[in-house]
Amino acid sequence: MAASGISLADLAVRVGAAVDGDGAVVVARVGTLERAGPDAITFAVGARHAALLPGTRAGAVIVAPAHAGATARPKLVHANPYATYAKVATLLHPAPAAVPGVDPAARVDPRAVVDPTAEIGPLAVVAAGARIGARAIVGAGAFVGAEAAIDDDVRLHPHVTIYPRCVIGPRTIVHAGAVIGADGFGNAEEGGRWIKIPQVGRVVIGADCEIGANTTIDRGAIEDTVLEDDVRIDNQVQVAHNCRIGAHTAIAGCVGIAGSARIGRNVKIGGAAMIAGHLSIADGAVISGATQVFATIEAAGAYTGTFPALPHREWQHVASNMRRLRALADRVTALERALRAQEGPGEGTP
Repeated sequence: MAASGISLADLAVRVGAAVDGDGAVVVARVGTLERAGPDAITFAVGARHAALLPGTRAGAVIVAPAHAGATARPKLVHANPYATYAKVATLLHPAPAAVPGVDPAARVDPRAVVDPTAEIGPLAVVAAGARIGARAIVGAGAFVGAEAAIDDDVRLHPHVTIYPRCVIGPRTIVHAGAVIGADGFGNAEEGGRWIKIPQVGRVVIGADCEIGANTTIDRGAIEDTVLEDDVRIDNQVQVAHNCRIGAHTAIAGCVGIAGSARIGRNVKIGGAAMIAGHLSIADGAVISGATQVFATIEAAGAYTGTFPALPHREWQHVASNMRRLRALADRVTALERALRAQEGPGEGTP
C-alpha cells in the first residue's frame, strides 16, 4: 500500500540523500523509468538506466552524482542509488502494521505467551509454551510449535511452519510455506535397512533475516542449525541440519546446502548452486549460479563451476571431447616419458 505522499525534501532527510531541483515535489509511490507517472519516483543505476532518464515521466528520480545531469527532473542524489531507492520504497510502501489480537478462528494454547500487541491470524495455531513477541504477526494458517520463540516485530506469512523450540529473531520475515525446524536427513544403515536418528537440535535465526517462500531449514541433529543476523534467503532453498550461515549472507533461489556446511559472513550464493556438506566457505566469497561446491573455499573472491550455454549440437561435441580428456592426458604423459627416455640423461629442456 502506497503512502499518501512525501515531499522530495523530506525523503532526502530521511534517507540521507541530497536534493537536486524542486524539493517540494511530492511522490506517493515508486515506479520504473519507463512507466512511472508524475506521482512516482524512480531510480537509475549504471549507464544503461541513465540512458532512459531523458524519457522518464516520473515526478522525481534517484541517481548517482555521475548521472545527475542526465535529466532536469527533481532528483535525490546519492553514491548508492539502489540502496537509496530501497529506503525510499520502504517509506512509500510500508508493510501493514500488526492488528493486535487473536482471530476467533485461531487456536492459542493457554500455556502460550502472546504479547497483547501481536496479531494471530485466522486458523493459526500457537502451541503450548510458545512465545510471541510484541507487534509480531502470525499469519493465517501458520503454525508455531511448542516452546518456539517468535521475537518482536517478526512476520510469519500464511502457512509458515515453525517446529517446536525453534527461535526466530526480531524483525525477521518468513514467507508463505516456509518450514523451519523439520528433521534433518539423519539415518544410519544396518542390515540393509535404515535407522532414523532423532534430530534433537533447533533452528536459531537471528535478527533482520528474511526467509523465502517454501524454503526449508532443518533442525540440528545434536547442536543447532544457525542463521546469524541479516541473512537473506530466497524462495525454495534447502538448508540441511547443523549448517551455520554467517551474518549478511545472501542466498538466491533453489540453492541446496548439505549438512554441517559452514557459510561465512557476507557470502553471496547464486541461484541453483549446490553446496556439499562438512565444508566451509570463507567470508566474502561469491558463488556463481548453478556452481557445485565440493571442497572448502578458503579465501574471498568469485567462484564459478558452470559451463556456458551453447547450441545443443555444439554442446554435444564439447561434452564428447571432455569425456576423452582423461585418456588424452594419459597419452600426453606417456609421450613425455617416452621423449625423456629417448633424450637420455642431461638432454632436453632443463
